[in-house]
Amino acid sequence: MRIMAIDYGDARTGIAVSDLSGTLAGQAWTVRERDVQALAELICKEAQDREVRTIVVGHPKNMDGSVGPRAEKSEEFARILNEKGAPEVKLWDERQTTVSADNILKNTGKRGKKKKNILDAVAASLILEAYLASAQNT
Repeated sequence: MRIMAIDYGDARTGIAVSDLSGTLAGQAWTVRERDVQALAELICKEAQDREVRTIVVGHPKNMDGSVGPRAEKSEEFARILNEKGAPEVKLWDERQTTVSADNILKNTGKRGKKKKNILDAVAASLILEAYLASAQNT
């Protein structure tokens, strides 16, 4: 069964899905949806269609480990996913993921609108890769 990672955002949300064995990061894309309920429904449908067993929602804590407004929004989104009947939902500490994704895209020559359109998908892929690596080490 697959694992899905979410880089939740107010305007754009990155989604990445593993292979069927749940060991390798696979497809990643960005969804533009501002309505949190509609976004949660879309993600639940994608999870069902792709046979996802776990959804990992990025939890962007502050650098000191505290929970700020952005992390609280991710917690709320995870709660909504659960209410919509999503498979197992886990929060994953993803400090610096968007910064890392931005650096990767800069190093590959992506700038401006091209970078903005895929930044969240790359961040979701990084969340997924970190989660998969952690799961393999346990």
